[in-house]
Amino acid sequence: MEFQQNWMLPALIAIPFIAGLLCWLVERFNKRLPRWIALLGMMLTFALSLVLWQQGQFAGMSQQMITPQAPTPWMAQFSVPWIPDFGISFHLAMDGMSLLMIALTGLLGVAAVACSWNEIQRRVGFFHLNLLWSLGGVIGVFLAIDMFLFFFFWEMMLVPIYFLIALWGHDVVGGKTKEYAATKFFIYTQASGLIMLVGILMLVLVNYSFKGVVSFNYNDLLGTPLGGWEYPIMLCFFIGFAVKLPVMPFHGWLPDAHAQAPTAGSVDLAGVLIKTAAYGLIRFVLPLFPTASQEFAPIAITLGTIGIFYGAWLAFMQTDMKRLLAYTSISHMGFVVLAIYVGSLLSLQGLMIQMLAHGLSSAALFIMAGQIYERLHTRDLTLMGGMWGQFRYYAPVLMFFCAALLGIPGTGNFIGEFMILLGSFADYPVFVVLATISLVLAGLYSLILIYRALFGRNTTEAVALQTIDSHGLPHRRLKDLGKRELSLLLLLAAGLVWLGLYPQPILDTSSHAMQWISNAYVYSDVSSVNTSQLLDAMEAR
Repeated sequence: MEFQQNWMLPALIAIPFIAGLLCWLVERFNKRLPRWIALLGMMLTFALSLVLWQQGQFAGMSQQMITPQAPTPWMAQFSVPWIPDFGISFHLAMDGMSLLMIALTGLLGVAAVACSWNEIQRRVGFFHLNLLWSLGGVIGVFLAIDMFLFFFFWEMMLVPIYFLIALWGHDVVGGKTKEYAATKFFIYTQASGLIMLVGILMLVLVNYSFKGVVSFNYNDLLGTPLGGWEYPIMLCFFIGFAVKLPVMPFHGWLPDAHAQAPTAGSVDLAGVLIKTAAYGLIRFVLPLFPTASQEFAPIAITLGTIGIFYGAWLAFMQTDMKRLLAYTSISHMGFVVLAIYVGSLLSLQGLMIQMLAHGLSSAALFIMAGQIYERLHTRDLTLMGGMWGQFRYYAPVLMFFCAALLGIPGTGNFIGEFMILLGSFADYPVFVVLATISLVLAGLYSLILIYRALFGRNTTEAVALQTIDSHGLPHRRLKDLGKRELSLLLLLAAGLVWLGLYPQPILDTSSHAMQWISNAYVYSDVSSVNTSQLLDAMEAR
């Protein structure tokens, strides 16, 4: 595709930043105005991603065969010089994969603003500044293909999350403080980011020794002959992404951060932030270090499979609703690691569906955990019970999203997991069988959540009477979901059903990008193989 400057790409990043700054500035005049500015900013970001999706014409592209030597299939680019002496430019590019992730970020950004409408009552403007700047940083990660610019956005999106947890989070009764959880998150992610920075600099220096030109550009770094340096540089990148994903045993920050973050922070963390790590593995690790990644694949898949069981078992043991949901994220990210390192087109496209579906379902469940906390001022499942008869709307909606989380047919989670397992079976049948067995544990923790919260002895009213409302009086009546809350959850549910019943538009959109990634990973050594033989092998896969 001929290179043309597309100004909509920097606009996708600029809108959340500008809207967040406006939220902070207008707070002194009106405390409700920042909410509306943040909501309109994220709605505009989401609408802009849909415009780019409409312009992409992906349905026709999905039928085209990509050879292993084909250039990166960008559908839109934007590039201006930044620090030319060091080969650094403000270079943004978008393909089908990054477009889908940006659309998910925009939609969940709207959800994060909407779900915090009544929860956040102090420093409202500064709260929305941090929320929108973290989302703007996430969009920057999905668009940046200059490695220095990528690292800039990667680190920048972490600082607002720290403030979201430390200032607006929740302390655990008899446990760690929210400041502890925020600091733990920051140290984990900063340390892993520095390790990745070392890998980026090593890659640039090795590339400079061969080409004589310093460049941080992704397209220039592709195909760099790294020799014995490939494996250690790949490990630097892997550790940086594995902590954020998180892959067991790099997951220590996640349960505390999720449990003690405000609802919008949990939506941000589970819905999009951990997806940036999966995106980084797909975009950078597989194409830049294909040989080392193939050697490392059995180790990575083993860690992912252990994580599937580990996360599911610990989720089964939790009594705090948000910690249970946090450990389910660790379990589901094991499927993501399996799909990435298999590297087939089918597994990567299943991964795309899985990331979108997990983003919607986990965000919805964290929103519902926040909603029940607003009503009961507790997330302890042992204190809940009988909500099926207490709430007309909350109970069936919670049951639907729990069923989606365990991968019931008709939802996007089922399609994603099925495609991942099907695409991985030929190369790693033992791991696929183990991952399939783990789905039984997924059913257990989902059913435990449903039973403890919705059925059993009705204790909900008694718990509510022990809590105090904003006027210092005990709650007399439990309110069901309001129109705003119900509309938001139904929107997310509609997205899950659409992914489950008609995933073809998503598959068409991601096909071109995922085929290129698969070729770069699986067919990395093309020097001694005839192109026609490679095409035959690709068609056979």
